[in-house]
Amino acid sequence: MSDLFDKIYKDKGPLGKWAEQAEGYFVFPKLEGPVSNRMKFRGKEVITWSINDYLGLANHPEVRKVDAEAGAEYGSAYPMGARMMSGHTDMHEKLQEELAAFVGKESAYLLNFGYQGMVSTIDALVSKSDVIVYDVDAHACIIDGVRLHLGQRFTYMHNDMDSIEKNLQRATKICEQTGGGILFITEGVFGMRGEQGRLKEIVALKQKYNFRLFVDDAHGFGTLGATGAGTGEEQGVQSDIDVYFATFAKAMASTGAFIAADKEIIDYLKYNLRSQMFAKSLQMQLVVGALKRLDMLRTMPELKEKLWENVNALQTGLKDSGFDIGTTQSCVTPVYLKGSIPEAMALVKDLRENHGVFCSIVVYPVIPKGLILLRMIPTATHVLEDITLTLTAFSAIRERLENGTYKRLSAAVSASVGE
Repeated sequence: MSDLFDKIYKDKGPLGKWAEQAEGYFVFPKLEGPVSNRMKFRGKEVITWSINDYLGLANHPEVRKVDAEAGAEYGSAYPMGARMMSGHTDMHEKLQEELAAFVGKESAYLLNFGYQGMVSTIDALVSKSDVIVYDVDAHACIIDGVRLHLGQRFTYMHNDMDSIEKNLQRATKICEQTGGGILFITEGVFGMRGEQGRLKEIVALKQKYNFRLFVDDAHGFGTLGATGAGTGEEQGVQSDIDVYFATFAKAMASTGAFIAADKEIIDYLKYNLRSQMFAKSLQMQLVVGALKRLDMLRTMPELKEKLWENVNALQTGLKDSGFDIGTTQSCVTPVYLKGSIPEAMALVKDLRENHGVFCSIVVYPVIPKGLILLRMIPTATHVLEDITLTLTAFSAIRERLENGTYKRLSAAVSASVGE
């Protein structure tokens, strides 16, 4: 018999083994100052491309005012207790009603956290006889929710319609034997690649297969569609989404999330979502703040217009400069480069220290070995100068990557972890 911790001592995991070299700089970095297009990193001003504040609401004076007033009136504790017992209020109901109306659904229910809520919603929707079909590139919260499922689950190749149909056929055969149903899960916008889920084509398959569609629209809500109601609105199929999920952590620049669907489905979920039934209610300060943010989404279209002005300028500039940004169809802007993890570290350090540009770095195992993904999130607070300076910086670091400068600089780092 071994000590439970033996495996931890021997193997820190694919990312954990880099902790000594990376922590505090490449991972768990500390950005300081008001959330905006420019912040401080280790005492230096940097252009920030890693903050999920799409519409620039995080530090908007109107939002700050409402948040402060709500904090002064209610504090950070009220309401105490789970909603079923003692934490339910008129304001929670008001926010749910307004969210449901905004995304075109009969009813909605608040979730304390997006990740937690997604896991719990999947768990509540399926039983052992049901089958889940989901995208192989699904977010970790979806994967963790699917892991709880005691029945069959199938992944399809990312956004591949042939693979989708083959897996629906497999799921249908099983459900014909078990008497269960099919839950199909996709994302409105995939957060790493920036691609939209193929909702329109998936919805068309409902005429052939009997399944319910669950869409995680974390990055689409507030940024896509004529009114900002998300990817379903953008593709003209919002009414065909059976369960719609979005978070407050992106366009709303806050904490919390919600699900929206037909009233009977929401009524069922609110009595069966374990993560909400046995957890403290979303605090009033966040509820009041979300109402203000939602009102701004509805009444200030200029925020989304400015966001997309910056998105188009950045993405066009990158493509014109010869960078590979994949097939993004959203604000998420990935830049793909070729190199090792140590080279990625050297590259990002150069980008931050010598060019004043801060963006997220994504490496294996999140993406295949040999690739570096610099993930950029444009916001409404960025200005043209930010984009121009960033394009110049990216051209400089690409040249150093290609001429081997970062390979030489990273040799010591590679040796220290046995690469």
